[in-house]
Amino acid sequence: MAHGMESKVLKKNEQGFVEDPRYKECEKEAWYGIVLGVVNLVIWAVAGYGLGSGPVEEYSYIMGFPTWFFVSCIANSAFAIAATVYIVTKKMRDMPLDPMTKEQAEEYVRNGGETR
Repeated sequence: MAHGMESKVLKKNEQGFVEDPRYKECEKEAWYGIVLGVVNLVIWAVAGYGLGSGPVEEYSYIMGFPTWFFVSCIANSAFAIAATVYIVTKKMRDMPLDPMTKEQAEEYVRNGGETR
């Protein structure tokens, strides 16, 4: 593509800068991690403080652990590991992080975010 010609595929932002089109995918993948972290923290807090707030004499036990500990630490860790494996294998893309030329970026956008 000749220098100075405007791209019909890539859009410039307010500052006249054309972002790497892979940034959008990277941002989406970062949100997966943030959401998983927040969900993990909420489960931990609700189970830990909710199930562990009564008198010790009234605790119920799972596999020898107090229910609050088993749910907030053991089961929640297993959930977080399984969710991470799912997200990495099913939701995230393997993409090269090498610099792209303008033509490669346009092809990437035209192909819906798929690299060849």
